[in-house]
Amino acid sequence: MPKDLFIHNTLTRKKEKFVPISGNEARLYTCGPTVYHYAHIGNLRTYVFEDLLVRALKRAGFGVKHVMNITDVGHLVSDGDDGEDKMEVGARKAGKTIWEIAEYYSKVFFSDLEKLNCLKPQIIPKATDHIPEMIELVQKLEAKGFVYKTGDGMYYDTSKFPAYPDFGRLDVENLEAGKRVAVGDKKSPTDFALWKFLPKDKKRQQEWDSPWGKGFPGWHIECSAMAMKYLGETFDLHCGGIDHVTVHHTNEIAQSEAATGHRYVNYWLHGEFLNEDSGKMSKSKGETLTLAVLEREGFTAMEYRFLLLQAHYRASIRFSFDAMKAAQAGYRGLVERLRALKDAPALAGEPSNAYQAYRNEFDKAVFDDLNLPQAIAILHGAVKSGDLSASEKKALALDFDGMLGLRLAEAMNVGEVDLPADVQALVSARDEARRTKQWAESDRLRGELVALGYAVEDTAKGTKVKKG
Repeated sequence: MPKDLFIHNTLTRKKEKFVPISGNEARLYTCGPTVYHYAHIGNLRTYVFEDLLVRALKRAGFGVKHVMNITDVGHLVSDGDDGEDKMEVGARKAGKTIWEIAEYYSKVFFSDLEKLNCLKPQIIPKATDHIPEMIELVQKLEAKGFVYKTGDGMYYDTSKFPAYPDFGRLDVENLEAGKRVAVGDKKSPTDFALWKFLPKDKKRQQEWDSPWGKGFPGWHIECSAMAMKYLGETFDLHCGGIDHVTVHHTNEIAQSEAATGHRYVNYWLHGEFLNEDSGKMSKSKGETLTLAVLEREGFTAMEYRFLLLQAHYRASIRFSFDAMKAAQAGYRGLVERLRALKDAPALAGEPSNAYQAYRNEFDKAVFDDLNLPQAIAILHGAVKSGDLSASEKKALALDFDGMLGLRLAEAMNVGEVDLPADVQALVSARDEARRTKQWAESDRLRGELVALGYAVEDTAKGTKVKKG
């Protein structure tokens, strides 16, 4: 039997025990990227949180069926149906087709997830591959009287769904009127587009035939159609960033439950923002702060993941390079302690009471709404403990890392303990480049190490360097 796992459900604003609909399988949908640009590190925080949820579910004994979509059409610049499609804008700026930029940014995105050691979802549907399902869902809503036509598209009538404000705790009466659709055309400021007609004054790369004429789907209908296709009309878990609560996920619930007549999702989880000094991170403030930028500054993906583990997923994080340096020092300090244990023999026989106590405390933290800061503290305590043998410390660290995803087994066997911090940063970055087959970057980093006077040797266990 799976262990008890408690999670904070946005639907009820309470911490609840997770009970799956069917057997011991957790059916999970997570909102994936809109692949018009690089994912910034604030975006990536959400995917790390969702990875931790998957790992916690598995650690508790549940099977996980994870679906994450790729949005490659229909996500307008504003969640309120204002402006152009982000994919069209991105393609025009790049001077490429939408299909080309979608493929490129999808590859970069999944490369980032692999660097961050996020488990890959089993099913990754593209929006453009599911247009028929979206049209069918809009037709269901139309047949039930939830849809009306405007000059620019088919819209969902939120007044027909009395529970619309509940999920986002919305004050509908005081919301501003919609700006994009002329007054008298859009009935309510909360109504949203299900299907958009082709703009008369601009040429689009993406268009499809529909019962309402040529056009393209609205962003919200995409997730409902893909989630229900692969997970059923009611499924267990749906995740995303906290900014999705009041618009995207509220709209998903309204259209899905209006179409089916019953609950869409039982548990909703949302991750908080990673903020910078000027506020919420976005792609509009000059250079996008990506994982590649962090790497150029001498940090590794695992050090960034370690930073994220210092805060609960429902607490915001203030990002700064000083905070990254502190996380880097913390991660490297942990690794140095573990390297002293790398030659300890495998754990044999029954573990001690102290070993079991640490393991129980770790699971208690993890299963209490993913309390990873507490779990990290327990790992530190175990590694420093005087009550555990070297073999027990090593075994606990590797066991805990199945949850934390910090690649501690690899880190134990990489580099030299007495290397200066700046040199160790180059070694770690080079190992990351080699692991992800970025050979040009690997060669560049080798050149930097050689220029600093180090001999570089590639081994099965990573890069080894010695002062020349």
